[in-house]
Amino acid sequence: MNRTPELLLIIGIGLAALVIPWLLPNFITQFTFLWVMILFALTWDLLGGQMGYNSFGNILFFGIGAYACAIVQRDSGMDYFVALALGLVCAGLVSTAVATLLGAGVLGMRGHYFAICTLGLGVAAGEIAGGWEYVGAGSGMVTPQYPGEIGARNLFYYFLALSFTVSCFFVLRRLYQSRFGLAINAIRDDEDKAEAMGLHTTRYKTVAWGVAAFFLALTGGAVGNLIGFIDPRDVAFSGATFGVWMILMAILGGKGTVWGPVLGAALFHLTQELFWNFLFGWQRVALGALIVAIVVFFPQGILGWVQERWPERFGHRVDSEARHNEESS
Repeated sequence: MNRTPELLLIIGIGLAALVIPWLLPNFITQFTFLWVMILFALTWDLLGGQMGYNSFGNILFFGIGAYACAIVQRDSGMDYFVALALGLVCAGLVSTAVATLLGAGVLGMRGHYFAICTLGLGVAAGEIAGGWEYVGAGSGMVTPQYPGEIGARNLFYYFLALSFTVSCFFVLRRLYQSRFGLAINAIRDDEDKAEAMGLHTTRYKTVAWGVAAFFLALTGGAVGNLIGFIDPRDVAFSGATFGVWMILMAILGGKGTVWGPVLGAALFHLTQELFWNFLFGWQRVALGALIVAIVVFFPQGILGWVQERWPERFGHRVDSEARHNEESS
């Protein structure tokens, strides 16, 4: 994407994000979850799109972050905001450590083996949390109450989720433009050749998973406090919803691109909200149909289709005669 249109797009999104809470105060929670969904798609695309490792277990780090943050808040006895800040830091560190430890073994697998293994990690985490009394077991865990009105709480977590998503976007954007981005793209294209060229693939894969885990953990801590209750299977380790949605959103927008996950998450979240408001009772059927449509009709994503049709608008030079023949066919 050209620099000027991209800069204008960033400025436009930034201004809209700042004024939305005052223009649409009744929908602030929905917009908060929009930022959460964008972060979900961005972090999944780091592995699934840029590196070619389709993980079904990224929800593991979201859940760890939610519980770690809530436990620190509950047991620290500190002021709400101090405890929250400390809890978020601990959540990010714990999830990153878990990703690093697991990465040495799990990221040695490839293809379907890796996908199935990560899926099992998320399911296992939900079962462990569901039987662990220290975190409320199957009854769930209540987070500390926000010291203020509901409106102030919603506004606070809106901007917190926004800050996490913006930080994630620019960090990943910077990584993709560096040597790190070239390395993970090489792993996606041909990992064996990348290793033969002397690239320490496991190291790069582990770092990528750690970055995704860090931002997912921060978001998990924020979402747990926003909802006020952490259920082990329906919130923290909800693989059937959040875990699947993050994959679909990246695919819908166009995986392996910077803006594809953002676009896919925005469209998916808007469509989902419309289903829940206008198709009550049939919303899950409609959402299932949407999932099938995404996989069947948008395998390369919206941005992938646009880039293929108008490559010159994304900085790719195309021979005019070849372009004419392609359009004629």
